[in-house]
Amino acid sequence: MKQLFKKRTSWFTGTVLSLVMLATTACGGAAPTSAPAKPADKPAAETPKPTEAPKPAEKQKLVIYTARDKNVVDEIIPKFKEKNPTMDVEVLTMGAQQILERVRGEKANPQADFWWGGTQSALMTAANENLLESVKPSFADKVPALYKDAQDRWYGEMLLPEVIMYNSKALKKEDAPKDWDDLLDAKYKGKIIIRGVLASGTMRTIYSAMIHRQGAADPKKGYDWLKKLDANTKEYAQDPTNLYLKLAREEGTLSLWNLQDIMIQKELQKQPFDFIYPASGAPILVDGVGVVKGAKNMDAAKKFYEFLFDAKLRVELAEKLFQIPTRTDISKDTLPAWLKGVELKPMELDWTVMAEKEKDWMQYWDENIKGKGSK
Repeated sequence: MKQLFKKRTSWFTGTVLSLVMLATTACGGAAPTSAPAKPADKPAAETPKPTEAPKPAEKQKLVIYTARDKNVVDEIIPKFKEKNPTMDVEVLTMGAQQILERVRGEKANPQADFWWGGTQSALMTAANENLLESVKPSFADKVPALYKDAQDRWYGEMLLPEVIMYNSKALKKEDAPKDWDDLLDAKYKGKIIIRGVLASGTMRTIYSAMIHRQGAADPKKGYDWLKKLDANTKEYAQDPTNLYLKLAREEGTLSLWNLQDIMIQKELQKQPFDFIYPASGAPILVDGVGVVKGAKNMDAAKKFYEFLFDAKLRVELAEKLFQIPTRTDISKDTLPAWLKGVELKPMELDWTVMAEKEKDWMQYWDENIKGKGSK
């Protein structure tokens, strides 16, 4: 009995040991089971930054001194602003000679950036006085040497023939003067109104040309000619607006003025004005532009420079505002009919001499001739 119990106990113990060993063998070679890893903590959500409003484009300033007619300014400046919406443009209008004097007076602290509209003589004087910056634009080789400064200090924007202006309602074309000397005829006495000479680049050019054509070496003959013209002159208008008003009212019937402004008044303002192109030729004034020396807004000035000479714009301005472009790369086929019918016969003038002598000649006229021709 005892033996039997021992055998059973031994068998039971062996069986248990066998089961334990079998379980151990089944798991042999396997990595010890570790506790399941906790899921990684999610990073805390970042607080969204408030959306920043885009910075407005930085404003650029441009100060322009111009002798251009209001019609021209009103046509061009809005177009420039449309292409340059961040540009703050300030335009001050005055005579070309007044611009020269103002730029000269502000030399130590320039207030203007761009000089828009100046006679060849005025611009040459300004360049010689170191008042203009040397800026070579992209269109430099499209403008003839005759119409620009050799050192790129000014460029001619357009050509302005100086002609005889008359009121076409009060005076028939066949009765109007055909040439400069005809203006001295006694039948025109009291019928001529002249824009104030000293403040006007146009008039200074015309009067200087009248002296030059009589002999630049000795201005006496030229002074005598101007004295006779003064005797026939009723009055001197203070500005172009005043001149147009007096001619329209027939306070006078004749004047001397530039072709472009006459056409603007005739076609756009419907004034009773027309012109005679003098038979012996006309002073063809090169009306130009330049960047003021030491301009505070140089980049803006250069942008306006390039815009102003754009070939497409030049054709448009010839059509709308009767400007004669200096650019030689503009096809004549694209130019308006009115321009094709004008023969630009130039008066022979030495513009260098004109620039050198103008100040002295005009000072003499103002002090010794103006208002004294009939005495």
